[in-house]
Amino acid sequence: MTLLLAGCYNPRGAFYPYVGQAVTYWSTESKPTTITIIDTRTMEPFFTVEIPVGKQLVLDFKDGEGDDDVLTPDLMRYEVFELGKTTGTLRNALTVPDQFSRRIDVTYRPAPEYAQAPTDQQDRVDKDRADWWSSRGGPKPGNAAINMHDGK
Repeated sequence: MTLLLAGCYNPRGAFYPYVGQAVTYWSTESKPTTITIIDTRTMEPFFTVEIPVGKQLVLDFKDGEGDDDVLTPDLMRYEVFELGKTTGTLRNALTVPDQFSRRIDVTYRPAPEYAQAPTDQQDRVDKDRADWWSSRGGPKPGNAAINMHDGK
């Protein structure tokens, strides 16, 4: 049972919360979020993600698992999931500076920002409405020019 719960990621702490666990940032239509991680030794950003609206970014830092004992001693695993997802595998990784040499900046893009249309709704019938039926306006086909109140 414990092995199954080891893959849980939750903004409120998962099953066994502890300091240093995975962190979740989410992006909504009213708060479209961008995450930037800065190397504080050089003040240069080395990782930036504009989290798409309706998605969440999960970051998990592993101390001492980097490829360089001085410059990048830690490993950051990350993944962008659907908003609200609490389990999953972090399939991306990047070696990063240690916890004392990195800063996470959270910024918000101008709102509102709308989510991409779901791929299963690409063929909606109403997206290609005629001009007279849509907000673009236009003449109606056929007898649209007849004023119904005049009887003509």
